[in-house]
Amino acid sequence: MGPALRTLLYKELLRFWKVSFQTVAAPILTALLYLLVFAHVLERKVEVYGGVDYTSFLVPGLVMMSLLQNSFANSSSSLIQSKVTGNIVFVLLPPISHREFFAAYVLAAIIRGLSVAAGVWLVTLWFVELPYAHPLWILFFAVTGGALLASLGIIAGIWADKFDQLAAFQNFIVMPLTFLSGVFYSIHTLPDFWQAVSHLNPFFYMIDGFRYGFFGQSDVSPWVSAAFALGSFAVLAGITLNLLARGYKLRY
Repeated sequence: MGPALRTLLYKELLRFWKVSFQTVAAPILTALLYLLVFAHVLERKVEVYGGVDYTSFLVPGLVMMSLLQNSFANSSSSLIQSKVTGNIVFVLLPPISHREFFAAYVLAAIIRGLSVAAGVWLVTLWFVELPYAHPLWILFFAVTGGALLASLGIIAGIWADKFDQLAAFQNFIVMPLTFLSGVFYSIHTLPDFWQAVSHLNPFFYMIDGFRYGFFGQSDVSPWVSAAFALGSFAVLAGITLNLLARGYKLRY
């Protein structure tokens, strides 16, 4: 890791950690509230995997949802804040390549996502004890999901010129895809049409594969989920690197 990448990564880590009450603690509380409400209301009303109670089923989904949303929020909010305040120039002027720029923002977003996910997992230990059937799958989908949403966050941060545009991106794209990805239900409980729609959602594959790491059960094969997640990341990473190399909406 070169000095440019190391310095930019340190800056991005410090940016979210100095306000960790807002960037880490608040999302953990939100996930805990989801758990309390949905587990209480749907514990015996939603059909999930055989031998898996609803609360246990719900926890991995909430952990992954928190990871995805916060990975996106970290990279997108950092870029839009820098653009709006004008301090993006201090990142663009030094000899930092577009690959180093990309790596620093993605790594920082993954670390924030993993921090929030770990916090959510720790607080849910009070409510349920999870199995860990395939730990490597858990790690794979956590890192891949964080990288994918970090890349999407960079694209959103580059595209948006003001906070309202970024909020629209999050509210009309990221949030619906997250909530309709099987966090709160198994897609096998849906009508055929909505099952087919769910299979077009890349978030579904990341959450389903992540859940497989805990229970050894999933709606689709983890290998299919892994291929879809890696393919989606490759596409978004390619688009992001192209935008950064051209300086789109960054170098005027």
